[in-house]
Amino acid sequence: MKISSNGRMCSFCGRDDANGTQFSGELGALICGDCVERYHNILAAPSAPTSTVTADPWQSMSTEQLLATLPLISRSSAQTSDFLITSVGVLRSRKASWAKIGRSLGVSRQAAWERFHRNYEEAPAPVEVLAAESVEQAEPVE
Repeated sequence: MKISSNGRMCSFCGRDDANGTQFSGELGALICGDCVERYHNILAAPSAPTSTVTADPWQSMSTEQLLATLPLISRSSAQTSDFLITSVGVLRSRKASWAKIGRSLGVSRQAAWERFHRNYEEAPAPVEVLAAESVEQAEPVE
């Protein structure tokens, strides 16, 4: 999926949207064209890695290198968080209940509401809506 570059950054190299960089990606992780080419070349090479990564990247980094990456990691995390907030907003505009959103995130309706409701201007739910969501969230009796 092609993503607007406005205010975005590559989750792999940290390149921002300066100079019209275009990104592709989903779920908050974005990749620039240069990184697509780089990783394609790595994975398409005859000597491509055949096993999974066995060490965390910071184990081979100096303290200074790791400190230098913290701002990029923070920006990438904020970008992913923005995608999550936007996705919840889209779901709410489609009338998805807090119970369904909470269930999708593995939390209660109340926890989902507490985490996200401040991001959207919406009137408090009427009591009958809250009651309907409680019934929807209840487990069937066997």
